[in-house]
Amino acid sequence: MPNSELDNEFSLVKAMWPIYLLSGFFSAAFSGIFILVVPLSSIFWPGEPFHALEMGILITAMLWVTAVAGILFGRFIDNHKFKRTKILFIVAIFRGFSMIMLSFAVEGEGIETWLYFLFFISIFAFFAGGNYSSVVSLSDDIVPKDQRSRFFGIHSIFRHSFQLIGFVISGLLVQLGYWRLFFSGIGIAIIISGLIMVSKINEPKRGSQQEELSEVLKEESIKYDFKIDRGMMRKTMLSKTNKVALIEGIFTSIFLGSLIIIILPYIQTPPHNFSPFTTGVFLAVFGLTGGLIGQVFLSRLSDRFSEKNHTRRLYFIILALSAGAINFVLIFFLPLPHLTVEQGRDLFLFFSLPVIWVFGLIYLSSRSISSLYEINQPPLLQDINLPEAQGQIVSWNRLLETLAFGSGPLIAGILISITGYNYQLVAILIGLIAVPGIILWILALKYYENDRKVIRLILADRAEILKARYNNNSEKN
Repeated sequence: MPNSELDNEFSLVKAMWPIYLLSGFFSAAFSGIFILVVPLSSIFWPGEPFHALEMGILITAMLWVTAVAGILFGRFIDNHKFKRTKILFIVAIFRGFSMIMLSFAVEGEGIETWLYFLFFISIFAFFAGGNYSSVVSLSDDIVPKDQRSRFFGIHSIFRHSFQLIGFVISGLLVQLGYWRLFFSGIGIAIIISGLIMVSKINEPKRGSQQEELSEVLKEESIKYDFKIDRGMMRKTMLSKTNKVALIEGIFTSIFLGSLIIIILPYIQTPPHNFSPFTTGVFLAVFGLTGGLIGQVFLSRLSDRFSEKNHTRRLYFIILALSAGAINFVLIFFLPLPHLTVEQGRDLFLFFSLPVIWVFGLIYLSSRSISSLYEINQPPLLQDINLPEAQGQIVSWNRLLETLAFGSGPLIAGILISITGYNYQLVAILIGLIAVPGIILWILALKYYENDRKVIRLILADRAEILKARYNNNSEKN
């Protein structure tokens, strides 16, 4: 590998590590809530069977609140008067506070404990609406275009690594009876990482990474201060490829949102009885390995293959969705072992079973290939939207995706209930939900290059306008 490429990679990590760290702790908090869905049910209703409907509602409410809040935050993020780093800091303060408050919940009060969690999880979720949109908008102005997949790959590595750490730590603490320590500890970590981020990240001019604007924006007095209007919104944000992404996101997110609420009860309840800690270790071993393969090797491959032909990112997305759906369904047809509760806590016994390694390899390959979606979709959408629309287009997508993702646990909970806990049938039905998204991305192959050309022409015109402004001001002075 050339030394210059190594230097660029190092610079990318060096410049963005505070954002990676903050995103990691956000992910650990979110994953902790997800993986504790079964233990939390027992904390709310001790000695009772898993409350699939109530826990599905809790997760769905959390995700829906995030979706709606994202639209509000998107308007502030795209306004050049507001610093995106400060928005992220405010997000960190409130999300950290809400996690700390969850540690004060009273056990065993049934619906009252559930409502307490619902209230503070809703606060946590509301401020989540300003998280990813800010990161995407900032990266559009900080990260060179030929490193976008690598940026989102490293970002995903941090998120998934912290997610898996959250799985392991939360599972272990619950098993030991110290679940409160997880919520208080992760809340404090979020607030501290927010302080680090706001003090370390220097926010650049908007549009500074756009090829058509980079030269003119080098002049200190020139700022990109354009705002999106309705006409430009129809021309760009409602382009055919953007519409495909919006609609596809609904189907893909219902599919993705259903996975945890199906897999965790399936493997953590009788007859399989995998403990939360054992589950966390399994996900860390195979999920982290798969994520590293996908987000390091495949992100570099994506940037290299897409550098001169951006349409190739669409093929990577189609491959990711297809392989992800097939592997998900396969998991439920493996002959997983029937264990007692005590056996489910025995790590040595668990990993001595050959079928667990088959399960792990399927999960590893699924994580590797599926990562192509999250490292190719963001740079693809960045290329077909204006700098002043980055936050809003992400918020639009996140609104529909999060509403759909939040519907996933509810749909899964309903399907599990009405099929009499027939997880194999539910897995097939959920897997079929991914098919329309795959078809839509195939259709987008016809539209993408034209939509990208429209953006480049608009930015070229904007560059001329900014140059004219500068020349006029120079003549007056």
